[in-house]
Amino acid sequence: MNQKQLDLQRHSLAHLLAAAVLSLWPKARFGVGPVIENGFYYDVEIPDCQLTETDLLKIEKRMKKLKEQKLEFQRREMSVDEAVALFKKLGQTYKVELLNDLKTKGTTRLDTAEAEILSEGKSKISVYQTGEFIDLCRGPHLKNTKELTAAFKLDRLAGAYWRGNEENPMLTRLYGLAFTSQPELDEYLAMMEEAKKRDHRKLGRDLDLFVFSETVGKGLPLWTEKGTIIRRELENFIIEEETKRGYKHVMTPDMARLALYEKSGHYPYYKESMYPPMEIDEDKFMLRPMACPHHFELYLSRPRSYRELPLRIAELAKLYRYEKSGELTGLMRVRNFCLADAHIICADEKQAKEEINGVLNLIEHIADIFGLTAGKNYSYRLSLGDRKNEKKYFKDDKAWDAGEKILKEVLKERKTKFVEAPDEAAFYGPKIDFQMKNVMNKEDTAFTVQYDFVMPKRFNLNYINQKGNEQETIVIHRSSIGAIERSIAFLIEHYAGAFPLWLCPVQVKIVSVGADHKKYCEELSNKLAEAGIRVETDLSNETVGHKIRKAVNEKVPYMLVIGDKELKSDKLMVRVRGQEKLLEIPADKFIDKAKELIKEKSLEL
Repeated sequence: MNQKQLDLQRHSLAHLLAAAVLSLWPKARFGVGPVIENGFYYDVEIPDCQLTETDLLKIEKRMKKLKEQKLEFQRREMSVDEAVALFKKLGQTYKVELLNDLKTKGTTRLDTAEAEILSEGKSKISVYQTGEFIDLCRGPHLKNTKELTAAFKLDRLAGAYWRGNEENPMLTRLYGLAFTSQPELDEYLAMMEEAKKRDHRKLGRDLDLFVFSETVGKGLPLWTEKGTIIRRELENFIIEEETKRGYKHVMTPDMARLALYEKSGHYPYYKESMYPPMEIDEDKFMLRPMACPHHFELYLSRPRSYRELPLRIAELAKLYRYEKSGELTGLMRVRNFCLADAHIICADEKQAKEEINGVLNLIEHIADIFGLTAGKNYSYRLSLGDRKNEKKYFKDDKAWDAGEKILKEVLKERKTKFVEAPDEAAFYGPKIDFQMKNVMNKEDTAFTVQYDFVMPKRFNLNYINQKGNEQETIVIHRSSIGAIERSIAFLIEHYAGAFPLWLCPVQVKIVSVGADHKKYCEELSNKLAEAGIRVETDLSNETVGHKIRKAVNEKVPYMLVIGDKELKSDKLMVRVRGQEKLLEIPADKFIDKAKELIKEKSLEL
């Protein structure tokens, strides 16, 4: 079964799902039910009824019963007015709303309600009937339900605002999975179970890394002591690595006058994702959604010579972007985040090409430190602009051609595999996207390397060349690790919470067997702390077994259980995370080995 055939199965299953719901709850009202990645969904509203997970089993059972009845997917065509009358009679108010949109505006944003223009030039609507269920749909579908051969399963419930608008009613979204065969479905379900165990929201709570507070606000994470340690380690690592490579780290304000973003052009392009301006001293200020205009103003603080270029301005910049409530997802989508940001001011295209190579070297070095492999964990995407779309992109065909040529050359000369993505560029130039694969094998853009020929013009980012004349620069925007929050979310899931030693909030856990061992535990703890090792001591009166289980659940790399034997010896019995066999090693040697592994940022214990 190819993808087109599978999508046809999934589309027909969405209608079968709705038919099953209608047969169980005749007063159900329906939103839309499209095909999605891995399956399908349908949005429903059932008066005076709140669906639960138990109902999913009931609906799935009814779907299978209806499937065996060989119900046809009957197609009919009618005018918009006839369709309005039909769905009004059926009490399907959401379908009527879509039709009225289509009637008054000539279009609707929803694929399920597109007008089909027939050969005689009359605008007609297609509807499909499956059992008692009638849907506004352009099709196509299978002939009947007996042709449904895909393995399917209803997966979960979720809330969904009608048409994605928070001011509209909340419907219940019923998600279904569908694959070519049962083994494929089983494999996907197993992957989902593993993903649940690795979910950074669950592990973040279990490992006491971060929390959210309704009082503080949605999308604004609060970092615990342990979570903050991970952040600081990442931040220090990035600053140290970038400084080695000639970056100049700076600090700029978290807010600025609205005029700055109007000057950069970000305000009209990104207005919807910015927080509204604040009136201060009869002027307008904004929480910044990006740091580039700030860095450009730093560059303009004094005349610049060709001898200073390339100038690599870097910052761990706190940024603020408005994300809709329904789009907030743990640390992956937040409203306040810290970006490992940088802007490289280049003298010419040759220098820009060298700097892009340097950025990719840095990114790949960092990926290697984390144990990430090209192809398996990440890939590259070349995002290009559409010359015809002047509303979305700055008009300068020559500059677009030059920028895209340079990025493509860099990737090809590095023999780096990449895919091209038309119409995915930034408004000011093309970019290379670093695409990360999560535990669900889904790809997300983690961060980018962007070629910018617009900002130098808007800000007059010039320098004095070797002939003593002013010359326009080229700017490279880049991030070495992306948003710290999103990177931590990815790493939590990648490591399933079992961080490498250098990143672990607690690197060694000391457990006392009894009261007689507490003093030695404290002395050993002090010795480890003096060596720069993060250590925690459990001197509680709980049983040793309970203490050990607790440390295992905390995913601590090394556990030292101190009893009579350890008091009489200079050797430690070390429980290494993930290993059954205890490691017997002198205390000083253990400390030296741990320090070495931390310094090397080793993935091994």
